[in-house]
Amino acid sequence: MNNIINKKVRFINLGLIDYQNGWDFQEKLFAEIIDLKVKNRNIEPENQFSTHNYLLFCQHPHVYTLGKSGKMENLLLDEESLSAKEAKFYKINRGGDITYHGPGQLVGYPILDLENFFTDIHKYMRFLEEGIIRTLADYGIDAGRIDGLTGVWLDYKEQKNPRKICAMGVKSSRWVTMHGFALNVNTDLNYFSNIVPCGIDDKAVTSLALELGRLIEVEEVAEKLKRHLGELFEMEFEVSPERELAEI
Repeated sequence: MNNIINKKVRFINLGLIDYQNGWDFQEKLFAEIIDLKVKNRNIEPENQFSTHNYLLFCQHPHVYTLGKSGKMENLLLDEESLSAKEAKFYKINRGGDITYHGPGQLVGYPILDLENFFTDIHKYMRFLEEGIIRTLADYGIDAGRIDGLTGVWLDYKEQKNPRKICAMGVKSSRWVTMHGFALNVNTDLNYFSNIVPCGIDDKAVTSLALELGRLIEVEEVAEKLKRHLGELFEMEFEVSPERELAEI
């Protein structure tokens, strides 16, 4: 465990950002935290440095991403079709299969040193899901989990018409996390017809707007979700320095 526990979390809303730019920024912060943890190993405990934590929120232009365990056949488009839909495609280093990101979807990237909170990846995933579940409950939507499947689902009890509203995929190393979740708020769900979402071909996807029958401000949802995650992880939010924002 860390000798200095730091529950402060630098919250950054990146707005609409190209997927590659967002990924590069994640990788930079992720690497900095791990480098500092390695450095601390060779320093006397009383002189060690506290590690930083970040919570990034954003939206992306149309893009499909395939995780390490994913299958290319779950992308139903060729390069020409991707271009026609103004969408990009990336193979990335998170867990999970294929998913879609686009405008109207709230994407969250917690880059946390879990040694500042708890060293349990299962608990970490459940806390992320719980934050989404509580946020949806604020809108009168009963959401939950389905055994054996990641993410957050509607009709998760009787499962007569189960549909995913939030996908999840994370990476961790030395207890530092990256990647995260994608909550469909006002998402154009037609883009999901071009993939087998998360490799699951017998269940639907949905959005907050579709379930409520009206558009919802993504920033409104973001504020609620930030609050719930803060409570669950006992985060102490702080503004990120201008230096970090300038390097995006």
